Amino acid sequence: MAGSLILDALARPRAQAFPSTRSLTGAWLLWLHALLPLGVFLTISGNLEVSAGLSLALIGLFTMVSNAKRAMLGEALVFSDLALLGAVFRHPQFYFSALTRVQKAVLALAAPIVPALLWWVFVPDATAHLKGLALFVISAGLLRLTMKLPPWNGLGQVPDSEADVQRHGLIPTLFVHWLRWRETRDPALLPPTAGRLPESDELAIVIQCESFADPARLFGDPALILPGLDAARDSAWASGVLEVHGFGAYTMRTEYGVLFGRSEQALGFRRFDPFLTATREASYALPQRLKPSGWRSLFVHPHDMRFYNREAIMTAGGFAELVGQERFAPPAPEEGRYVTDAAMANEILSLARSATQPTLIYAVTIENHGPWTSGPQDHDLRSGYLRLLRKGDAMLAALAKGLAALQRPATLVFFGDHRPSIPGHTSPDGARDTPFVVLRFDRTGQAIPRGAEERESSVTPAGLHQLILDVLLRGE
Repeated sequence: MAGSLILDALARPRAQAFPSTRSLTGAWLLWLHALLPLGVFLTISGNLEVSAGLSLALIGLFTMVSNAKRAMLGEALVFSDLALLGAVFRHPQFYFSALTRVQKAVLALAAPIVPALLWWVFVPDATAHLKGLALFVISAGLLRLTMKLPPWNGLGQVPDSEADVQRHGLIPTLFVHWLRWRETRDPALLPPTAGRLPESDELAIVIQCESFADPARLFGDPALILPGLDAARDSAWASGVLEVHGFGAYTMRTEYGVLFGRSEQALGFRRFDPFLTATREASYALPQRLKPSGWRSLFVHPHDMRFYNREAIMTAGGFAELVGQERFAPPAPEEGRYVTDAAMANEILSLARSATQPTLIYAVTIENHGPWTSGPQDHDLRSGYLRLLRKGDAMLAALAKGLAALQRPATLVFFGDHRPSIPGHTSPDGARDTPFVVLRFDRTGQAIPRGAEERESSVTPAGLHQLILDVLLRGE
């Protein structure tokens, strides 16, 4: 019990009076959670000492991973992160960059050692194994009973992970927030409502650009201004900053906000990973909102559509066609790991040209996904990021030029999903906003501007969703 308190006390953010422990309510929940794996390991091995050590090691693992994540992304481990365990093994490059070499070595050694140790210390006495099973059952029962009693039944009423970890501890917060998430009810269905009838060949292109940020703001250097973004702002119908929730990750939070339009306040505990329940909120998705007015919607993403369950979510949300990685040629060795933004722009313009009815194309890029490396073309991580960022900017310029050349009524929305996490160059402690621009073109290919006083704004992802609806359904 003392060991679990010490390990939990190391999880950041720490208690205000560190090294003192968290709240007593949190300590009780931590002890019960420490007994659960103890019971499991004891049931398997029958060895009490080894089972206790492995239980403490598991708590230490949670603390280590959470602290590494918080250092890189500015947020402790949250319960919804555990839903991504499968993705960690399918796409390790997205996750293990947050760990140091020592931490990676510890995980690599633990994987084969733990089962081998359980086999080596196995006790052939059935009584010891039955004691472990009884311990697990009793602990689970006490945990269930505890959460029905005050003050535990009043914990975690607000989705504030930072405050709850600091006060009650990491593992108690993960458990309580998971319970509150399960209690969250689905919103009422939105009835289909038709807006203005779009022109028969009207287009709407929405680009969610990976790690796209304004480098002049990000690094405080006006010389880093992006020419494509600068030109788009000059002729924009609307532009400004997008107040995203995450830093360096959590693409799905921004993506959900723009696609489904529900605010973090409305989501409650679903805000940590709204994609986990998005299929039950499909009536809020842009394609479903636009469909009664005659729009057909396509989703473009040159990656595994099973990642974040996009295949099911986008289908439920009303996208008539999913354009995935099979549509794109693999990148050449000199192009990097992912499908390029240039290839994305070419495919999007091809889809736009072939559209025979009002069409929405929502595209999620990936070329500028971290972790960034310093190679022959870059002298440090910052240079590597900036090189790929300029490719995203070139994509914006190419799409604006290509849509204008089509001479069809068109709307182009371009935004960054989150700022990059570049150790030594960016920090989650500062601003987190990314840029967005909305360009509108008439049938002659001319940009339709707005008054300068009306163009600049600060919106949330849900606010950008509403702005898109205002343009496409109401022509505002």
